[in-house]
Amino acid sequence: MKKAMTISYEIDGKLYLNITNKCPCSCTFCIRNNGDTAYGSDPLWLDHQPSYEEIIENLDTRDLDSYKEVIFCGYGEPTCEFELMKKTAEHIRKVSRTPIRVNTNGLGRLVNKRDIAPEFKGLFDTVSISLNASDKESYDKVTRPSFKDADCFAEMLSFAKDVSAYVPDTVLTVVDIIGEEEIEKSRAIAESIGIKLRVREYIDEE
Repeated sequence: MKKAMTISYEIDGKLYLNITNKCPCSCTFCIRNNGDTAYGSDPLWLDHQPSYEEIIENLDTRDLDSYKEVIFCGYGEPTCEFELMKKTAEHIRKVSRTPIRVNTNGLGRLVNKRDIAPEFKGLFDTVSISLNASDKESYDKVTRPSFKDADCFAEMLSFAKDVSAYVPDTVLTVVDIIGEEEIEKSRAIAESIGIKLRVREYIDEE
């Protein structure tokens, strides 16, 4: 029998949704480089792009109200399937009061070739955006975005500022392995656009 894909997985009382493996970046520290799981989950590589029906079928097996949060975050950038993400969030809103978060690299406007920031309003409670570095040169070196003709660092910061008008709980994040000096520089960048910084612990899955 063919093993079911891991569309959702649990960590610390939160439900994570793995709706796509597509991503416009190839971050040097990406957890995908170390294996095929995240924090003890089943393998997160998808054998095909899940349909809306497959995602809802999976969600129907979960008690959504029992989770502290539902988070769009898996082995891909969720805004690469933005319409699917929105439609799924609309469903969750109808059947549960559990808060919904999106973990994103902040390049969704480049991916979708339009301003998607206003479309976050009312669907998501938190938007968490990967800052990754405190300047463009370091960002490009670490994140390695596929948009070679765009200033992805500036776009990510611009998106963070714009989406915060629609989702007040918008945060920028960095991983702790970048060092204290870089963390403080990143904090200053975040504060300069009125966004909070959260430092994430980096966990090597190997």
